[in-house]
Amino acid sequence: MPFDVARGLSRLEAARYIGVSPSTFDKLVSEGRMPRPKEIGARRVYDRALLDTAFDALSDHAHFELNEWDA
Repeated sequence: MPFDVARGLSRLEAARYIGVSPSTFDKLVSEGRMPRPKEIGARRVYDRALLDTAFDALSDHAHFELNEWDA
């Protein structure tokens, strides 16, 4: 699915969109460095526009532990 179509992304799509593993994405969300999901019915979706804003705000020199999925 092209990212220019869907604004609401699943957790896996959101992690892939910003270029990290799902576990690293979860860590970024829990640290408040990425936005929490919006609830639409039973689904939780991540707003692509908010992901872009949060990604732009990340430090170019941020250091966090990488795992095998980030390599």
